[in-house]
Amino acid sequence: MTTPPTPADDAVTDARAEAGAVPLGRRLRDPRTLISFVIPILVVALLVVALPGFHVEQLPALIAAANPWWLLAAIAIYYLGFPLRGYRWALLVRGTGFPLSTRDSTEIILISWLVNCVVPAKLGDVYRAYLLRVNYLVSLSTSFGTIVIERVFDLIAIVLMGLVAGYWSFRSGLSPEVQAIFLVGIAVVVLLVAALLIVRNFGRRILDALPIPKRIVSMYDLFEEGIFSVDRRSLPVVIVVTVAIWMTEALRLLFVVEALGFSDIHLGISGAIFVALIASLLTAVPLTPAGLGLVEVGIVGVLTTVYGVDRTEALAIALVDRTISVLSVIVVGGIAYVFSSKTKAGRYRAGLGSEQAGG
Repeated sequence: MTTPPTPADDAVTDARAEAGAVPLGRRLRDPRTLISFVIPILVVALLVVALPGFHVEQLPALIAAANPWWLLAAIAIYYLGFPLRGYRWALLVRGTGFPLSTRDSTEIILISWLVNCVVPAKLGDVYRAYLLRVNYLVSLSTSFGTIVIERVFDLIAIVLMGLVAGYWSFRSGLSPEVQAIFLVGIAVVVLLVAALLIVRNFGRRILDALPIPKRIVSMYDLFEEGIFSVDRRSLPVVIVVTVAIWMTEALRLLFVVEALGFSDIHLGISGAIFVALIASLLTAVPLTPAGLGLVEVGIVGVLTTVYGVDRTEALAIALVDRTISVLSVIVVGGIAYVFSSKTKAGRYRAGLGSEQAGG
């Protein structure tokens, strides 16, 4: 059962609400946001110009020749992932006692992804917890807990699926670069599992042993409730849905490669999974919006270094793939942001509170 929000939690909510209620237009005009866009674009442009093998003048023709049906298939499979993500998050929130619908959770996730695409530091996750709080009065700490455990499932799935796909792709022999990636992936999984075990078994004991205010402990209890919101009955479903979500990411990349029709590239499903999951792992680095710059360099680097893809063709793949996964989200998510009633709930309640205080 979801614990009612505490005064401390409400105080934090007010602070987050003030940050989250800033219109996206103002966020985009913020110098820090502009810098987070411009710098990675300049870095990628400089790399393309400085490194040999890139023929930028060929990119328009390569992209224009793409098969539109394969591109539509890539877009469709990508957006199938959003209701899957919505269903999984709804399961996690329901585990805390609140009956969130898949439709509502999908809408909130799409809007939060818009924020992640235009603002750095993964503020879309903060905004997602904020929308759940102001629309459904679910504790902010609990909301954050469900998002954290969702991210843990994602990272573990990325690593394990990437390992399996990588071993299948490189069963004839692993290059030093691939071995290094595998070692990093294994370390990530071990650290995540260890962190969950520590939180589950010793988190509250550690806090009780420290001179921490009770309101912080209360917020931690709500946060832990969100993290461990998955019960044994729904855990298999969450695992299956998580795998399905990341298969949509891999199939999107595979369909993009098919659309561009490069005859010398034969990734196969295992190669597409490996490259797509490496790219997704880079989006977790909260330095730029949606990993802008890092992901493009990562995709091109893996395709050229590991799979021997021509640099210009690899860059074309990265640009088309990121157009679908970032630019289209800005368009579709922007429409959802403008017309969704959920983005207006916080402002409505703030106005109502001011009227009551004035009255």
